[in-house]
Amino acid sequence: MQEAMINRAKQLLADGTVNRVIGWKRGEFAYDITPAVFQSAEELDADFVFDDFTSANVSKYLVKESKKEGKILAFLKPCDTYSFNQLTKEHRVVRENVYIIGIPGGPKLDAEKIKAKGITGILGVKNENYTLKIDTIYGEETMPFYEAVLDKCASCKSKKHVVFDELIGEDGDVLESNRFEMVEKLENMTAQERYDFWRDQFSKCIRCNACRNVCPACTCEKCVFDNPNSGVENKAPADSFEENMFHIIRAFHVAGRCTDCGECSRVCPQNIPLHLLNRKFIKDINSLYGEYQAGEDTTSRAPLNDYKQDDCEASIVHERGVE
Repeated sequence: MQEAMINRAKQLLADGTVNRVIGWKRGEFAYDITPAVFQSAEELDADFVFDDFTSANVSKYLVKESKKEGKILAFLKPCDTYSFNQLTKEHRVVRENVYIIGIPGGPKLDAEKIKAKGITGILGVKNENYTLKIDTIYGEETMPFYEAVLDKCASCKSKKHVVFDELIGEDGDVLESNRFEMVEKLENMTAQERYDFWRDQFSKCIRCNACRNVCPACTCEKCVFDNPNSGVENKAPADSFEENMFHIIRAFHVAGRCTDCGECSRVCPQNIPLHLLNRKFIKDINSLYGEYQAGEDTTSRAPLNDYKQDDCEASIVHERGVE
């Protein structure tokens, strides 16, 4: 797959269809794969990577890249295309300046889950019949592939690309996902149990802003948390109230717009399951207003932006027992 992607990117650069490519390159470690922009065939040959650790969603980078001169080639996995569509709907990307090639998605691997098995000094990983062969500085280790799958991939909602100019490989289908399973467990807790759960999680937050910075739904020119007059400008929380406020306000800001790409949880250095907050909103929107998937198209109005006379009343929330 990597070779096919590089070859196609070279062709599109050579014929002038695009003048740059956004993809991924390897960092300091084999599992440290990060988005990168390539401007030549030589750069692609030297650094372009697409493997089991290539999980980053590049859609948000296109907010700025699509406004630059010329057209950019973007390789988008199925989950990434939902984010791109949502950004198109919100007029945050210039669609005509992006040439999209849809590529197969996951499941992708989580290096932290491999390390949790006591495997360190990782030099490379190969997937052979769903068994990971892990080359380390201490020798070869093995573990089942499914035990190292990223959480966001373990509950994948779709293998279908919702926007593309061409595909490499076959398109997939929308999946029957178990992504609300943990949300339902939280809903079945008492109010105190839920509070204790989230206080325990939020207390780990170091306010690095990685979740906000990576989120495709967070594209404000000036974030409230960067406002020096807000009292909470990019600082470590002074108390539990500030710990709660940052994440709850961010979740409210993306409600109805979050495509459930899972990037917030993936990049969190403290392993806070931030996607569960967003999935709670998604589940409630589906329940109260009907099934809705953000980013599925570029024309429909989100339930929270589309008032109808038969919309549910606030009392319904209390009647169904949601606190």
